[in-house]
Amino acid sequence: MDTRTLIENLRLERLEMNLFRGFTPAEESRERIYGGQVIAQSLLAAYETVEDRVCHSLHCYFIRPGDPTTPIVFEVDRSRDGGSFTTRRVIAVQNGRQIFNLAASFQAEETGYEHQSDMPDAPAPDEVEDDTEVQRRLLADAPPEARAWLDRPQPIEMRTVDGRFDTQTPSPREPRQQVWFRARSPIGADGHMHQVILAYASDMSLLGTSVRPHGVSWRTPGFQSASLDHAMWFHQPTDFNQWHLYHQESPSASGGRGFNLGYVYRASDGVLVASCAQEGLMRMRKPR
Repeated sequence: MDTRTLIENLRLERLEMNLFRGFTPAEESRERIYGGQVIAQSLLAAYETVEDRVCHSLHCYFIRPGDPTTPIVFEVDRSRDGGSFTTRRVIAVQNGRQIFNLAASFQAEETGYEHQSDMPDAPAPDEVEDDTEVQRRLLADAPPEARAWLDRPQPIEMRTVDGRFDTQTPSPREPRQQVWFRARSPIGADGHMHQVILAYASDMSLLGTSVRPHGVSWRTPGFQSASLDHAMWFHQPTDFNQWHLYHQESPSASGGRGFNLGYVYRASDGVLVASCAQEGLMRMRKPR
């Protein structure tokens, strides 16, 4: 699935004025829906009810695992249309039950005071190996179905600065990581869609940051992980077909949860275009 196919798969069918239906791509052969997909589709549903304003922040909760074989119904609540800000709430439903909800705020274009943190040092993208190639090497002896999963087209190109985690025999690492990422094929001129695809990609590696110090991975027997919530702030418009540095760190893990922060910098000029925060489940289940 390339980026253009992803865009088509994310698009929603309008059922009613504030009601939309979305689907999970058949290529996504997962046990549960990828969190970034439902974030992106919920943001698209909200945008369908907003005119001439841009999302500056979103906050969401993952309530139940989504079923990839079942359509998702998105219900938009038009909470407020103010002079400068518009607020929307989106509830994603499958089989009559909420699986996810999102609150998003949109703002009319405005100028004001500006400052930002500097982009951290990192090797250039062309000096870092593509994550897909690293995974193919690490999983050279994996079962055929795992190999087929790796060989499918990827809509987001990712390059982890210190190399992808060896999920089979992970060793402890610092609770921080840097990932270069961008859309693999053209998104087009719609600035909202660049924002939506960035939101889709923002969930791809953030949770793993809090897992790194503990020498476990999703393949470790008994280990359980899942995104619990996700927040995102959009500071500047950007072209997500260009390289961006996703600088991630995990200040804390406790109570079976890991907390993660992420900062997205545009490679061409070092501008901080977005920030993310996420808490995720990370527990070792006791054997029965």
